[in-house]
Amino acid sequence: MYPPPRTHLVRRCRSAVTRALVLTLTAAAALLFAGPAPAQAATTARQIPVPSAPMGWASWNAFAAKVDYNVIKKQVDAFVAAGLPEAGYEYINIDEGWWQGTRDSAGNITVDEAEWPGGMKAIADYIHSKGLKAGIYTDAGKDGCGYYFPTGRPAAPGSGSEGHYEQDMTQFSKWGFDFVKVDWCGGDAEKLDPKATYQAISDAVAAATATTGRPLALSLCNWGYSNTWNWAPGMGPMWRTNTDIFFHGGTPSYSNVLTAFDRNIHPTAQHTGYYNDADMMVAGMTGLTAAQNRSHMNRWAISGAPLLTGLDLTTLTAETASTLTNPEVIAVDQDPRGLQGVEVAEDTTGLQVYGKVLAGSGNRAVVLLNRTSTTQNMTVRWSDLGLTNASATVRDLWARQNVATTGTSYTTSVPAGGSVMLTVTGGTEQSASTYNGTDSFSGVVAGNAGLKTVEVSYTNNTATARTATLVVNGQTSTKVSFPPTGSNPGNISVNVSLAKGNTNTISFSGAPTLEGIVVRPLPGKNGTLITGTGSGRCLDINDNTIANGTDAQLWDCSAGQNQVWQYNSRKELVVYGNKCLDAYNLGTTNGTRVVIWDCNGQNNQKWNLNSDGTLTNVNSGLCLDANGAATANGTKLVLWTCNGQNNQKWTVS
Repeated sequence: MYPPPRTHLVRRCRSAVTRALVLTLTAAAALLFAGPAPAQAATTARQIPVPSAPMGWASWNAFAAKVDYNVIKKQVDAFVAAGLPEAGYEYINIDEGWWQGTRDSAGNITVDEAEWPGGMKAIADYIHSKGLKAGIYTDAGKDGCGYYFPTGRPAAPGSGSEGHYEQDMTQFSKWGFDFVKVDWCGGDAEKLDPKATYQAISDAVAAATATTGRPLALSLCNWGYSNTWNWAPGMGPMWRTNTDIFFHGGTPSYSNVLTAFDRNIHPTAQHTGYYNDADMMVAGMTGLTAAQNRSHMNRWAISGAPLLTGLDLTTLTAETASTLTNPEVIAVDQDPRGLQGVEVAEDTTGLQVYGKVLAGSGNRAVVLLNRTSTTQNMTVRWSDLGLTNASATVRDLWARQNVATTGTSYTTSVPAGGSVMLTVTGGTEQSASTYNGTDSFSGVVAGNAGLKTVEVSYTNNTATARTATLVVNGQTSTKVSFPPTGSNPGNISVNVSLAKGNTNTISFSGAPTLEGIVVRPLPGKNGTLITGTGSGRCLDINDNTIANGTDAQLWDCSAGQNQVWQYNSRKELVVYGNKCLDAYNLGTTNGTRVVIWDCNGQNNQKWNLNSDGTLTNVNSGLCLDANGAATANGTKLVLWTCNGQNNQKWTVS
């Protein structure tokens, strides 16, 4: 179950930073929604690289709270000896245990100099002497994780930064730290508001940077509580989307990796230097095979996650070092667009195809993920990736060789439980729509509901990035960063979720001068909105929540990712790519809750779409029903005996 029981809170956070609905639609019907051709805009193909996801090492997985100067120094030396800096890894992040909550009379943090000779500045200086960046750790609450869950050290009251946010961030910066991870044990225990608290911390980081002149990257680490992906972009370069990849005292497993990966896919939040963080990697630690380590890297890279390894680097084998430093896999993770890969096909349960839009025209990264227990042939189709059936070059990133030049698709064998990582380059993009505008674009056309890639052309001739607010169709807003372009325009990319038709609106506020936008299809994410006949409102999962057991409800239609459903050949209605509409606990009685749950193939997750507009659950035979015939936002959906009323009828389009 997610989230885990409170008894497992102990190490929730230890690291830094559907297919289209199967309906009979003719091409002519699809064209009804195309609308008039939009005016051509003076957009540019010059992509501006955005800050890439942080790469480095963090201490928690290997050492828990048992860290001191000598432990960290040895890891720094091993980090350098392994060639990790040459591969792009740069952060050495000291996690919990460096501080036991002590302060001087002025409120400044003090440390045990028997463990940290010369104080924390000395270890930061040593890290910098190797050409690396230094990271440190604290908690958002008054008492941090070292108080609530002491691990290897006595309970440490006062080991959080509440009441000292700007003071502590300034002190970290003066010591020479370049990165700070802020945990949530105290924040959770005190029931602080996550959004308001992390905004205050983000403001404190900005103030510290202004004081010292040293940038301090903020890693928000509240384990995905309160749906961090809705509000964290713009506060810091990375935010945790889930609980710990494994809890201290246990052994990491491949299952842990899969779970963390699944919870980390929030494509409309990740862009322009802001990243969903699936937690530090466990590649090379006891519990994973060499093949699983490679698959671990594939998942983090296709999702564009921060690459923060967590093993004891003094035990690093040549094989694991080779896995962690594969330059072609790292290049996918660090791609200059900064977008997140998403599932674009799952023709057979457990055979999942993920695609990521890369910099340049016609370029994609692909992971073929086989979650079944047998070796399978798997296929990636160009059409799912937003490419035409023109010739493109396919490269295997672990074999480090081109394996085909072909149009239409590519098929290869994928081992049981394993994955294959490819790039498809030099392809031809499918037709896109271009719009003029300086801040707001209305009448944006989409042939199908679902995820699209938007390239935004702009000019920012200042020396610093400019942050704007993006709102699509009234959905939850997100912050977008516009890096400097010089005197000539450039573009950045975001993923947005649109409705079918020509009524979409994409609006920016606070942006630099915009020239226009280009909206590109991503057909593997095409889906549908399911609209109640009686209410005119959409089948919705509240606030982009991904937790199993979240109730389905009615809400004003906005075509957000929480309202776009994919109906597949297995009769599943899938949202987010991996959550199925589910009759709770196999219920078959009137009033049974309708929720989302991990797709499992059971009949309580299968639905018949009937010609009379009803959706009936295969297991129970009951209708999807707006409870009590209510029509208001927030009305819960249940199963009920079919009665022909409008609260049981739905438009699927």
